[in-house]
Amino acid sequence: MKKIAILAAFAAALAGCAKRPDAIVPVDIPMSAYTNLSCEQLAQEQVKEQQNLAAVSKAQNDAATGDAFGVFLIGVPMSSTFGGDKEGQVAVTKGKVQAIESARKSKGCQ
Repeated sequence: MKKIAILAAFAAALAGCAKRPDAIVPVDIPMSAYTNLSCEQLAQEQVKEQQNLAAVSKAQNDAATGDAFGVFLIGVPMSSTFGGDKEGQVAVTKGKVQAIESARKSKGCQ
């Protein structure tokens, strides 16, 4: 019975772990938020958001790694517990990148 309780506690701890960035689904951002920009402005915005996505993805990946170690060592997902999880920021930034790409395609930008 103790083994089942320990396994259940371990499974619950794992469920609270930060996701890897590639497993995070983007938020649906409407393309219309970017259609008022020129092709040049869209290109600049895309570079900015891709850099932002790289930064928050790295932070999220670090949080997921920290959670894995925390659960392994002490049974608690440390990064998620102490605010290291950036899942929401990754999802929004992915959505912005997709919306910008869609706006560029709809305008025929290179």
